[in-house]
Amino acid sequence: MQYMMITNNIQVARYIESHGVHRIFLDQETLGKQERQGHLNTHKAAHDNNDVRAMAAVLEHAELMVRVNPLNSQSETEVNEAIVAGAKRLMLPMFFCADDVIEFKRLVADRVPVTLLAETAASLSTMQDWLPLLDVSCDEVHIGLNDLALDLNMPFLFEPLARGLLEEPAKILNEMDITWGFGGIARVGLGELPADKVLGEHVRLGSNRLILSRAFHQEASSIDELLKTLDFPVEIQKLQDVEEFWRSASMVELEQNKESVAKIAINIAQSKQ
Repeated sequence: MQYMMITNNIQVARYIESHGVHRIFLDQETLGKQERQGHLNTHKAAHDNNDVRAMAAVLEHAELMVRVNPLNSQSETEVNEAIVAGAKRLMLPMFFCADDVIEFKRLVADRVPVTLLAETAASLSTMQDWLPLLDVSCDEVHIGLNDLALDLNMPFLFEPLARGLLEEPAKILNEMDITWGFGGIARVGLGELPADKVLGEHVRLGSNRLILSRAFHQEASSIDELLKTLDFPVEIQKLQDVEEFWRSASMVELEQNKESVAKIAINIAQSKQ
């Protein structure tokens, strides 16, 4: 399992890359985000290309990924400027079909690998049309649960997982040998849906990319805040230990965990209606 975390703080990034974070995630997405997620506790602060340049200059091991805006009239400029600034991977949010992927790949022109953020019902339903457009050696897919749940009028972000809506996409992604992940993760022992149970679903479904969520680092925006908030290496080790537990579990145990996750998530969803 590889971890990524959103931060534009240089000291935080240098610290976490030395303690098990494989990808630093800068977020330039603003178009439509406030309208969709204004009521949710999600990341909405926009990073700019000064952040990209500064981060690219100091990272030693972690890959620098930049999420650009959904396709728009300025996408060519946004893509070019992010790559020139030092992005080593670009993420496309809020796409819907193969034509969107074709256009994004045309703009990127194989200069960096891409991650497609599948966070709409349409993007999941058309997956077999656009997945062949990816380079399986480096391109990836991440299934975004916040916007997917909103698109499906589900009140809890893990409800799509609980309702089995990731089963077929996971099967297709695994069969095509495409690296993928979904959602984010809190610290072990935290979260409305316990992180240890969520990790079991990642292992069962074949996901191996995880975002360390705001619930994981409690929105720490400086190295001092991060160090006061948690013992980062210890918490990463806890995630790794839980992952190892699930990787050695039987299919019966994984299915039992699946049922437990579904029950908890659906109960939470019903309480939010």
